[in-house]
Formats: sequence, structure tokens, C-alpha cells
Amino acid sequence: MIYLDYAATSPMSKSAIDTYVEVANSYFGNTASLHDEGGKAQALIQEARKIIARKLGVNEDGILFTGSGTEGNILAILSLARASNKGKHIITSIAEHTSVHAAMNTLELEGYEITRLNFTEKGIIDLEQLKANIRTDTALISIQHVNSEIGSIQPVEQIAHIAKENNIRYHVDCVQSFCKLSLLSFAKLVDGITVSAHKIGGPKGCGAIYLNPSLLVKPLFPGVTHERGLRGGTLDTPAIAAMAMAVEKFEYSIHDQNQLRNQFKEALDTDICTWVEADLPHQLPSICGLYIKGVEGQLILLKLNESGICISTGSACDINSASGTKAILAMNYSLNEARSFFRVSFGSTTTNEEIEQVANRLNKIMAEENMRKAPFT
Repeated sequence: MIYLDYAATSPMSKSAIDTYVEVANSYFGNTASLHDEGGKAQALIQEARKIIARKLGVNEDGILFTGSGTEGNILAILSLARASNKGKHIITSIAEHTSVHAAMNTLELEGYEITRLNFTEKGIIDLEQLKANIRTDTALISIQHVNSEIGSIQPVEQIAHIAKENNIRYHVDCVQSFCKLSLLSFAKLVDGITVSAHKIGGPKGCGAIYLNPSLLVKPLFPGVTHERGLRGGTLDTPAIAAMAMAVEKFEYSIHDQNQLRNQFKEALDTDICTWVEADLPHQLPSICGLYIKGVEGQLILLKLNESGICISTGSACDINSASGTKAILAMNYSLNEARSFFRVSFGSTTTNEEIEQVANRLNKIMAEENMRKAPFT
């Protein structure tokens, strides 16, 4: 089996698994309990909070643990929007993660007006378009760091400065970029950040958000007692400890990932296969967005799966969408091109041999499809 769907999830690292097992066995107390077992678990949680805060370069008091990146996005966006006294206008992009759109849909039902920006042809936000859509009642901006479908890197530091200049709160979905790119240049400038464990070798069902502790943020469910009253439920101590271990141990080499990407490009028949990507400074190399004109992306996925190769047709959270991926549509590609889209994403253990095998299989599939479509002579 060749696994090239790391943007959807990654296998747990051995160190994260070992940590999970050890903590599950030895730190089973409820972190809210006042006895010694509860205190031991609480101390472990606090250490994990410090590790994640150091990685982000933010105050540990702002780190709150969640059950996923999806929950984190929803919790952060709804909390920040509802706590603002500026108005009920929000700016986001068409190509955000499904969870961001879910939060926006909820706020629309509450009377908020949502402006959803397109991408440029290079897959990034146009800063002038962003500025042009800011209003006196704009309360929140939520624009991702790295797009999960095509890997484009958004100009989040510039957006953070624009938000500050206009006294607008800014939330950034950093699920795809966390531990792969440095967030230090903008983390202290924003009001909310979402991260997740399972993209970096940690457990599924565990994530974290940063909410600026200087802000008075209203809880979604008044009366809950965990995580400063902003999220209910007993904390999953083993998962949180395993996430912290994954953060400390995760390695990502831009150089190595660029080499794999270049090798993949050179091995593919580019006369048939079209890449959907940003320019080099704005591209995470490990996420490759492509399409083959006239061939459904799901067909490519299934044919590769028959050969033991795992890829995707975009975000796993959009698997039931009939319209294709959001990013390519945000770049003004056609609906047919969007339905032809598929994604190949590398991990730290991806090898050159695997890239060659996948490229050869894709070239063969493309040749077979061209033969099938050729008219009889």
C-alpha cells in the first residue's frame, strides 16, 4: 500500500502511541478532580498546553483543547463573532474548510452578513479585494493559512495587519500548516488559531485553539466548566499528551518535500495532467492539486485504489459534495474541471520510489482513458 493522503490524516507516530498508552495507564484521573490522581492529570495537561503555546509563540492561557479541528473552528468563530460589539458583518473565503462554512451558516441564521471572497488564479486571497470589502460593521475575518485542497499559503501576516488597522478580530485555520510552517510571524497578531493533532502524527479526535486571553469571549454554552468555561466535557488526557508529543517530535522539511513534488511533476505526462497550484513562495509542496480534463477525479481515485495507492479528491470532509472541491471553484475553474480534481499529498515517510510508482500508474491510467475515448477508425 502506498499512502499519499497525508492532508486528510497521517498515521500516528510511535512516540505518540507510546505516550497515549502510558498516560492512559498511569494518568487516568479526571483533570477537574481535586484528589492527587486528578492533580497528576491536570499537571500533564498544563505541560501540553505550554508545549503547544511555545510552538505557536502565544500565551499558554489562550490555549484550549478541543475534540478536533472542526470543533475548534466552529468554537473559535462563533465565540469571537458573538463577543464582538462592532456589528454583524464577517469576511471569509469561498475555499475555507467545511467547518468554517458551517460556522458561517450558523451565524447567517442569527442575522450576520457573510462576504465570501474568491481566490486569485494562483489560489490566494487578493488583499486589495479584502480591503475593499471591509465595512464599519465588519466584526471578524476568518481566512485559513494553508488551503487543504491545493496547498496554497495565504498572506496571513498581511491580513492580520489589515485586521488590526481596522479593529477587526481575525481567526486563522492553521490545521494544515501547524508544525509544517512557522506561525510565529503572525500568531501574536491574531485573535484565534485552530490546530489539530492527526495531521502531524497525533491522535484523531484531538485539537486545540488559541483565543487571545485579553479578549472577553462569551461561551457558546453558558454554564459549562471545563477549559475556562468555553468547552464542556472531561478532557481526553491521553490524547492531549500524545498530541503534545507529536508536536515536539514532528519533522517537516520544505526542501525534501519540494524534491518529491518536482520529481512527481517530472514523472507525470504534463500534456494531459494540469496542476492547480500557487506560485512557489505561496505553495506548501506536500499538497499537490491536479486534474485530467474529461476524467472524473473519483475515477482516478478508484483506479489508483485498485493498485493499492491512496489519494483523495479533496478534503475528506467534502467527500459527499457533488460540486467538486471549493478551492478550484474559488479560482474560477469550471464545474467540470472541479469534478476532475484530485489531490496527492506527501508525508515525511514518502519515498522517491513511491512517487515514481504513482506517477507511472497515473500515466498508464491517462493513456487508457485516452484510448477509450478515441474514435474508432
